[in-house]
Amino acid sequence: MEKDWRGWLMIAALLVLLFLLPLAVKSDYYINLLFLLLFNAALAQSWNILGGYTGQISIGHSAFFGAGAFATRLLWVNGVPLLLSLIIGGIIAVILASMIGFPALRLRGPSFAIGTLALAEALHLTIRNILPGVAFLPGKYIATYTLIPRYYLALTLVGVTSIVTYIVMNSKMGLAIEAIRNDQDAAEASGVNLFKYKVLSLTLSALFMGLAGGVFAYYHPSYYIAYPFGIGWSFEPLVMTIIGGAGTLIGPIIGATFFVGLREVLVIRLGEMHIILFGIIFVLVVIFLPGGIVEGIEKISRHLFRGGQKQCTNERRA
Repeated sequence: MEKDWRGWLMIAALLVLLFLLPLAVKSDYYINLLFLLLFNAALAQSWNILGGYTGQISIGHSAFFGAGAFATRLLWVNGVPLLLSLIIGGIIAVILASMIGFPALRLRGPSFAIGTLALAEALHLTIRNILPGVAFLPGKYIATYTLIPRYYLALTLVGVTSIVTYIVMNSKMGLAIEAIRNDQDAAEASGVNLFKYKVLSLTLSALFMGLAGGVFAYYHPSYYIAYPFGIGWSFEPLVMTIIGGAGTLIGPIIGATFFVGLREVLVIRLGEMHIILFGIIFVLVVIFLPGGIVEGIEKISRHLFRGGQKQCTNERRA
């Protein structure tokens, strides 16, 4: 109980700090960098619900992201309030998940991953052929464009996504989806309704991914309509989550921080070559730290703790 209280206190202090940062940081460059960090953390946390906690590796989340972006942008620029546009975008992502994702949930392992990839890529190609144009913001929106509301929207999304994930994972549903991740056959034999909890996990994951797509549409002044449906929006959350620590609350946030920070440095120095370096880092993490950076931090903490214990023991003996 005391541990939970301290954890919540740390989260609250971090959120307050992030809320106040724009008051102290006046540079648009750093505000934009912080936005990208929060935005990517929300993406990774959304994917983590299905891929990390439930163990269903999806490579099709770009479909939900794109649907949220498309609906939000279309509604918002046509006069619908932003918040309502975001909510509708998230709901449309859930509807899309029910259409193309739920049938794929009957598949297992690599078959599920390949199935979601095929469905998402088919949607991407369809959108690119039907709507090849660019989504521009009307002049009245460009005239009032500032980064601060975008920053706070991304902060709200990552906060809500993380809090909901924490609540769900400490509920009956959390126990069920962790059981599915550990051993589906054993979970089913124990009475867990596999399809029901997979559907709930996918629904929640798709909802937050659609909301993240809406934040993207609010952030970018212009982009190709098909761009948010691109496969990169499936792979990047996966990479960030695995590097940080899949199936943990803090892992996707750590992974997003590492990803955004390293990309910011490497893109300037290496250009497109940074993709190769990211691939090498990803492979090394998977081989040596299957639990991600979180696992590495825990190993170091245990080592330091044991070292401190040994030192105390030696001092007592002396």
